[in-house]
Amino acid sequence: MSAFRILCCVLLTSHLIAGKKIKGNRSDVVDPAEQSGVLKANRSHVSSSVFRLFSQGEGYCTLDPVQLHTLTSCGFNSSNPLIIITHGWSVDGKMESWVHRLVTAMKTNLIDVNVLLTDWLTLAHQHYPTAAQSTRIVGKDIAHLLQSLQVHYKYPVRKAHLIGYSLGAHISGFAGSYLGGSEKIGRITGLDPAGPLFEGMSPTDRLSPDDADFVDAIHTFTREHMGLSVGIKQAVAHYDFYPNGGDFQPGCDLQHVYDHVTEYGILGFEQTLKCAHERSVHLFIDSVLNTDKQNMAYRCKNKSAFDKGFCLDCRKNRCNVLGYHIKKVRSGRSKTLYMKTRSRMPYKLHHYQFRIQLVNQMERLETSLTISLTGTKEESGDLPITIPETISSNKTFTFLITLERDLGDLMMLKLHWAGPALWKNMWNRVQTMIPWGGQGSKPLLTVGKMSVKAGETQERTSFCAITSDGQQVEANQDKVFVRCKEDRANRHRGKHN
Repeated sequence: MSAFRILCCVLLTSHLIAGKKIKGNRSDVVDPAEQSGVLKANRSHVSSSVFRLFSQGEGYCTLDPVQLHTLTSCGFNSSNPLIIITHGWSVDGKMESWVHRLVTAMKTNLIDVNVLLTDWLTLAHQHYPTAAQSTRIVGKDIAHLLQSLQVHYKYPVRKAHLIGYSLGAHISGFAGSYLGGSEKIGRITGLDPAGPLFEGMSPTDRLSPDDADFVDAIHTFTREHMGLSVGIKQAVAHYDFYPNGGDFQPGCDLQHVYDHVTEYGILGFEQTLKCAHERSVHLFIDSVLNTDKQNMAYRCKNKSAFDKGFCLDCRKNRCNVLGYHIKKVRSGRSKTLYMKTRSRMPYKLHHYQFRIQLVNQMERLETSLTISLTGTKEESGDLPITIPETISSNKTFTFLITLERDLGDLMMLKLHWAGPALWKNMWNRVQTMIPWGGQGSKPLLTVGKMSVKAGETQERTSFCAITSDGQQVEANQDKVFVRCKEDRANRHRGKHN
C-alpha cells in the first residue's frame, strides 16, 4: 500500500471514530488495579511483544521475558545503560528501514550500551484505531520487562532510555506510567508522537513529562489534514522541539521525489510522502552520528516569532541541542524550542539574528536590502532582506538568517539598498535623457545601529561605517561596515581576562 493511501487511511479512520478515547480505565485494555501503582511482581505476565537485543555485529538475539537468564546469553551487560527502541503503526507488517539505521548508529557510535527493540508488529499491523488501543498493552509489556530487570538483576530503571516513534512514543509513555513507585525511567524520547486519537488528551492518556525523569519530543509533521495531524501538535515533554516550525520539513515536498528515488529506489515516492513524519527519526540519528554538528534549538513562544529572529537567546536554559546529547534540565513547564534545518543529513544550520535601525526623513520609502557578512572563517554571500513595511520614521527591524557555514568571528558587513521602485524607474529615464545629470536627486537611506548575533556562540557584533559620510546609504550603492571599535576592544580585553 502506498504511503499516500496509508496517510488517507489514518486520517479517514481517525475522522470516522472521532470522539472515541483511549481511556486509562478501560478494563479491556488495562487491569484497573495496575493503573495507579507498581505492577504486581508476583503475577505472571504473557508478553504480546517480542524483545530483540542487538549485538555489536549485524545480528540480534530474541529475549524470553519469562526466562531472563537469556539476557546473559544474549550479551546483556547490567553495567551499561539500556536503550529501548519502539516502532509505530505498521501497514505492511514489516519492520521499517529506519529501525536498522537507528540501531546501527547507536551500536557504532555510543560506547557500552544495550540496545533493545520492542517488536509489536503483530498488534501494530492492524487498523490504526485498533493499533492505537494496543499501545497500552505494549507499554505494559515494556514495564514488566523493566520491572523484572529491577527485581532479578537489580537493574535500576533510571538507566533505561526509551525511544519511541509515532505510536511508539505513547507506548514508551505508558511504560513509564505503569512502573509508578519512587524510581522513574531515566529518559523517554518521543519521535513525532502520533496525533490522531492522542491530540488533546489528558497527560494520563498520552506521552507526558510525568512518565520519566526527563522527557523530550521532536515534532516534525503536525500539518493538519481534514482537521487532524499525523504528529501531535501539543507539547508532551519537558523539552518539545519543533524543527522548521514542526508542521513540515524541507526536502519533503513532491519536487524532491527524484532525490528520494535516487536514494531509496522504487520506494522513493512512498518515502516522499512519509518523509516529514520520519524526519524526527533521522534528526535523532544525525545527533548520534554527527557530534560535531549538533542542532541547536531556541525557546520561543511560536513559529512566527522565531522566524522573525526574536528568539536566539540561551540565558536560563532557553536553548538546547536536539537529540541524544540534549542537556537534561527538568522544569515545571514544558519548553517549546524552534530551529531551522537543512533538507539532508547533516541537518545543522547556523542561526544569526540581524538587527538594523533605519532612519528616514523622506515620505514612506519602500526598502529592499541585500547584505553579505564576512567572518574569520567564511563569507555568507548575498542575503536578501525584505523589510515588511515602508519606512516613515525611526524603527528597528529584526530578521533570522540561517547559513550552512559557520562564519567564525564576524568582521565586516556589506549593505546594498536597491532604492524605491518608483525612484528607480524615474532615475533610469533621467540617466537616458541626461547621462551626466541628476546626481543630486538620489535619495538617501540613513542607517542607525546594526548588529548580528550568532545563536550558536551567543556573540553579538555591532557594525559601524568606515567612510566620512557616516551611516547614509545611496540607492544602488554597496556600503561597507566593519566591527565597531568598542566591539574589537571588548573582544580583545575578553581574551586577556
